[in-house]
Amino acid sequence: MRRYFGRKLLIYGLTFFVAVTVNWMIPRFMPGDPVASMVARANVSQPAAVEAMRAYYTSLFGLDQPLITQYLNFWGALFRGDFGISIWLFPTPVSAVIGGAVPYTLALIVPSVLLSWVVGNRFGAYAARRKLLDNTVLPVGYILTAMPYMWLAVLLAWALGVIAGLFPVAGGYSFSMRPTWSWAFLLDLLHHWTLPFLSLFLVALGGWAIGMRNMIIYELESDYSAYLSALGAPARLIRRYAFRNAVLPQITGLALQLGVLVAGALVTEIVFAYPGLGSLILKAIQNKDFFLLQGTFLFIVLGVLIANFIIDIVYVVVDPRTRAGMAGAQA
Repeated sequence: MRRYFGRKLLIYGLTFFVAVTVNWMIPRFMPGDPVASMVARANVSQPAAVEAMRAYYTSLFGLDQPLITQYLNFWGALFRGDFGISIWLFPTPVSAVIGGAVPYTLALIVPSVLLSWVVGNRFGAYAARRKLLDNTVLPVGYILTAMPYMWLAVLLAWALGVIAGLFPVAGGYSFSMRPTWSWAFLLDLLHHWTLPFLSLFLVALGGWAIGMRNMIIYELESDYSAYLSALGAPARLIRRYAFRNAVLPQITGLALQLGVLVAGALVTEIVFAYPGLGSLILKAIQNKDFFLLQGTFLFIVLGVLIANFIIDIVYVVVDPRTRAGMAGAQA
């Protein structure tokens, strides 16, 4: 067990190092000069003042140093918990900017991922043994899983927001309200959260339902199911064993699809102007904010790696074959 998790931690550590390095490099290969954009926003017309401001900001952000020095300083600041200062919202720290957006992204991703996985697996299991439901779920599932997140988001915004007027199509809460711990504000948050949630939930739901339906059919046609049936075991017991075995690949699929789901959530946030990390990434690119872009990417990478590690732990708990393999390797 220790060797297994030690190897996993080493792999995740190397992945984190490579991903953070790539995230550090991406903004620096982007076209444009972040300092020049800051000076341009200041609307200073005197050339001497422009040059003084450019020199000050270049030195402040450490952009006058060699790239290798900037890279080493980046890791040193990262270990101190310092993500830098936002160029777009200067002089606000990047950690404060990200801290205001993270709750919105987590409130969108966590329920949509978990609920779509649970509901999709249940629907797929039911569809595998009911012909009427199978003829309904399968086509709908293929349509949903083939839809890009942003396209379904636009359709829902148009149908339920613009035409029906049931939900707002932009923002995290109404502009007329101030964030408070009141029922009125929480209900308004929920009202704005519904359409982005549905966009993520429905697309993921179709994929999980199709996957579980196919896995259940495979398990029910396997040798152990036929053997249990020949012994006179109840059909309900056979389906229960089939579901337990079929859910294991779905757990693996959840780990593999987590990055895609997070990317879909970020794009969906942009469509609905939802104040999460997706909107921050867009603003950081538009304003050439290297440090905000690095911070958001870092949080996303760290979140995905932690979630995958938790899924690895869950897989060991629910799959006795993995535990048996560990015990055999240790012996």
